[in-house]
Amino acid sequence: MSDSWVTIKLTRDEALVLSHWLEKLQMTDLSQVVDDPAVWAPIHTIAGTLDKALPELFASDYDEQLEAARQRPAAED
Repeated sequence: MSDSWVTIKLTRDEALVLSHWLEKLQMTDLSQVVDDPAVWAPIHTIAGTLDKALPELFASDYDEQLEAARQRPAAED
């Protein structure tokens, strides 16, 4: 089987909230939270992709934007 890509679609709000959570996760000792080192690379890849896609992360009102994203209803499944 050849490698293939998986695409994940998130709303901007979901991406912002997930990015924040992943940043907090990466600041911990991952081995305490994630017991499988094979999972660490995908975590870092997702976090890096979100960092590149979300200019809000570097905005002066980031905290307000994050809180607003948390308050808005989540996307329907």
